[in-house]
Amino acid sequence: MAFSAMHVPLRSLTRLRSRPFSTKEPFVSASSVLNDQLPPPSGGAAPTPEAVEKKSRGFLKFGIFGVLTGAAATSGYASYAYTLEEVEQKAIPLRESANYTAPNDASIHEKILARIYSAAMTVPVKSVELYIDIRRSIEEHVRGFTEPESEKLLPDLPPEGQNVFTLVLDLSETLIYSDWKRERGWRTFKRPGVDAFLEHLAHFYEIVVYTDQTGTYTDSVIERLDQKGCIQFRLSRSATKYKDGKHYRDLTKLNRDPSRVIYVSGHALEGSLQPENCVEIKPWKLEADDTTLLDLIPFLEYVALHKPADIRPVLASYQGQDIASEFIQRSQEHKRRMQEQKQQGRFWRH
Repeated sequence: MAFSAMHVPLRSLTRLRSRPFSTKEPFVSASSVLNDQLPPPSGGAAPTPEAVEKKSRGFLKFGIFGVLTGAAATSGYASYAYTLEEVEQKAIPLRESANYTAPNDASIHEKILARIYSAAMTVPVKSVELYIDIRRSIEEHVRGFTEPESEKLLPDLPPEGQNVFTLVLDLSETLIYSDWKRERGWRTFKRPGVDAFLEHLAHFYEIVVYTDQTGTYTDSVIERLDQKGCIQFRLSRSATKYKDGKHYRDLTKLNRDPSRVIYVSGHALEGSLQPENCVEIKPWKLEADDTTLLDLIPFLEYVALHKPADIRPVLASYQGQDIASEFIQRSQEHKRRMQEQKQQGRFWRH
């Protein structure tokens, strides 16, 4: 039978009111009753609300740290394993999944699931788009330091100069040598024959200095070196390509026909991205009897006068040889054969 307060006798109520409070009776808080807490395990006290909250915060921090660590690891692997273009291609299906909608003839249940799926994919899609934007910004910033400052480092050739070859020269240990000593500091020396070399070849070539030195240093040196204005253009470190810790000359960015470009340097093969255009000479380190530049003039003059269709096969024929001395030998051999042919012609006429 249901118990009702209406059936409690008045005497009982009086007895309950007059019942003295006992300190031995357990006191149960309202929060414990409302939360329906389980009794603490034997041998231990019940955790306080502060301890539970602290534990929850610790778990949340650990979860956030794990998510961020995983995201960083994933981003790092993607940056290492894939180019930006490849990441954008792989992100296309993910973007499409965020815009997924159920067909018109789908059931209400399927449409609801489609909306839930589309909403769930929004966060990963936004994360990938954020990663792509950040990576593009970083790569563009880095490219400003690693790539040449322009896709066309030199202005267009005038119509009258279309058939002129371009002679690209390095600076350090090719035209000059900079030396430092405690008692006098830095001093820059001109290579023997550099004045005659520049003045003579300026009649045949468009002369460009392309160095990995800074622009301030390059300008100050060339202003003192080239008093007669034989060097038409000067390119410094900002025009080089930075790769694997070194600055390379990228001759394809000169805005010149590669078949008409010759690069002369004491370190040509290790300083250029186009070895097929290189003429490597002996690096100069203050040898007083050096004649390297003067010895190279006959070959360069011959090229400028005869204008081969493509200089690269010509340079390839000298691979592994000193071009200046080999050219003299070939020229002498050619002259000898010509003389023999003349003598044979005279013999047959007689």
